[in-house]
Amino acid sequence: MKRQLPTDLAQAVFRFFQDYLPAQRGLSLHTIRSYRDSLMLFLRYLTENSGRKIDRLQLNDFTADHVIRFLAHLEAERKNTVTTRNIRLAALHTFARFLCGHDPEHMLIFQGTLNIPFKRGARRVPIDYLEADEVEALLAAIDRTTGSGRRDYALFATMLNTGARVQEILDLKARDIRFDPPHQVRFTGKGNKVRLCPIWESTAQLLHHLVCNADNPDQSDQSVFRNRRGEPLTRFGVRYLLHKYLPEHSGQGSHDAARRPHPHCLRHYLPFLIMSGELD
Repeated sequence: MKRQLPTDLAQAVFRFFQDYLPAQRGLSLHTIRSYRDSLMLFLRYLTENSGRKIDRLQLNDFTADHVIRFLAHLEAERKNTVTTRNIRLAALHTFARFLCGHDPEHMLIFQGTLNIPFKRGARRVPIDYLEADEVEALLAAIDRTTGSGRRDYALFATMLNTGARVQEILDLKARDIRFDPPHQVRFTGKGNKVRLCPIWESTAQLLHHLVCNADNPDQSDQSVFRNRRGEPLTRFGVRYLLHKYLPEHSGQGSHDAARRPHPHCLRHYLPFLIMSGELD
């Protein structure tokens, strides 16, 4: 069987993420992950609409017309906000600018993408948070008799307790957790800034049970929240789980069926409790 060589697009994507973003631009891991997510969504869109496998896509598929259709797809089909649409476009602009400097032969194609403007009129969206009854419905829907259920319960409990970013939660290692009083976790945020966050005793117990019952409990550098293959959960995975346990039309609580819950909602639950006087 004849071996297929990597396409020009595959080689460009590799250089973009392995050298250009981390080494030449010096971007943080969080920013690189955001670019990765944006490019992955675009490539997946191209695959679904071209009928070709993702490993057969070429640089000449990276056209302004395809990008414009992709952006429309984000708003119409995925219900993304204008802000999210512009974030995706910014990542594609960066990739196109990188390609202009590394593949002048296709520069005319890439400049078309660079000429796509950001969409104006994006309004600041009011802070979303889950009501108390919605949080109760979310946690009550999880089957804690299974290993995955205990993981999911600990995941959402930690998110609700700390108000940390989703990626900070997913980057959490066993060594970052202090199980003895005072209970706390160590997060590494944007710009590799480290901060300590106190957690409730109940949350510490959930995390301790999860870590101690892992396949390799002695490995302090392993991710706390992993999938069935032992790989760290992704942000897409967390969104899937949230929709699974708190679906759009569940009819539970006061959740607005016109919007789907998103992981960022969980960040604002703790401040909501404090401001409402339900927590000191």
